[in-house]
Amino acid sequence: MECVNTSGKRKTAVARAVVKEGTGKVTINKVPIEVYTPELARLKIKEPLELAPEKAAKIDIAVNVQGGGVMGQAAAIRTAIARGMVDYYKDDELDAMFRAYDRTLIINDDRRKLPKNPLGPGARAKKQKSYR
Repeated sequence: MECVNTSGKRKTAVARAVVKEGTGKVTINKVPIEVYTPELARLKIKEPLELAPEKAAKIDIAVNVQGGGVMGQAAAIRTAIARGMVDYYKDDELDAMFRAYDRTLIINDDRRKLPKNPLGPGARAKKQKSYR
């Protein structure tokens, strides 16, 4: 029985997915996707599964995710799931379809925080000055 390990990242969230032959079960940190909350995150995670439903029905996906916030984790999970499906089926058409729908399904989001600068409380904010 074939088994594929993939990962997805967004900000500080890291998701690891294990894809194997099965009946279409998807679990996130051992919680079934049907009861995963919040709903908005669940809808985001289900996107790759709904784009290729006939392929998603033949595999089981177990995702382990750590770090980040709720939506960062959701984006990391969907990347891991989409990559896992492409790797499992070794299907270039599926890869092209995911990329055409949304590039971040296959490619990690590489945006990061700007480093803080010495003259202020954050990356962009500066100490205010008035000449009065």
